[in-house]
Amino acid sequence: MTVPADHMSTVLAPFVVTLEAYDLGPGPVGVHRGLPSSTVSITIPEEDSLEIAWIRRPGSRQRLRAVVAGLHLDAAELRQERCTRGVYVTLSPLGASTLLGLPASVLAGQVADLADVVPAMADLPERLMACRSWPRRRALVEHCLVSGLFRHGERANHDELRATLAALSEASRVQEAAELLGRSRRHLSSTVRAEFGVTPKEYQRLVRFETARGRLVAAANAGKISLAAVAAASGFADQAHLTREWRAMAACTPTEWLRAEGLAPRCVPADDRPPGKERAGG
Repeated sequence: MTVPADHMSTVLAPFVVTLEAYDLGPGPVGVHRGLPSSTVSITIPEEDSLEIAWIRRPGSRQRLRAVVAGLHLDAAELRQERCTRGVYVTLSPLGASTLLGLPASVLAGQVADLADVVPAMADLPERLMACRSWPRRRALVEHCLVSGLFRHGERANHDELRATLAALSEASRVQEAAELLGRSRRHLSSTVRAEFGVTPKEYQRLVRFETARGRLVAAANAGKISLAAVAAASGFADQAHLTREWRAMAACTPTEWLRAEGLAPRCVPADDRPPGKERAGG
């Protein structure tokens, strides 16, 4: 079956969260902090390969031609030399099985080479190198993903799993999500673990973290950030709770991340320490 180019994005919309070009900077080496994520990501450097390591996992550094990462609660460091450009795709948890042919649980908490995960896409990096414009690169990636959709199709329990993720995203507690779905907490837990490789509580942590990240970026773009307001709007108990979660999951504070991304305006506090505590040694 052939899908017209102008319809590809519509067909993929339920499964593809982002599909964009990236550039890690003008220097000879680009470095990026990969934050915890509730999606499955595919990172394809324009040339050569990508070096990736989990920040808090000694000995985890590896070099891959194209990287597939599952849902993860840890931060990673990505380094790309010479040409620092490429293509970045994120899939919803259900998009992994529908487009790649394997449940998201298989990839949870780890990274792997695209060629090993999806042999049918093994030549995609080389084919992307031959494309001379972003529209052509985007069309090629979309074509490969649509081909995966036709090979694998939606799971029989797709609607049930989509409702499960929606309930976990909307509810503040796992028990509340179970009640919304009319299931036992044990059944909910076993389903989420088997399909996505994380616990229901871990998935809720990821959603809350990503909500805060989005609000931080929006506030930074607006030119004024209140960490307390972001914490309250994102479901954290207070600013200190927000900062603790960022330290635990991203290995940095929200302010440190904003600075690294070049997003922190002057009005952002110098650090994320709770009020009344002095900086050590200063």
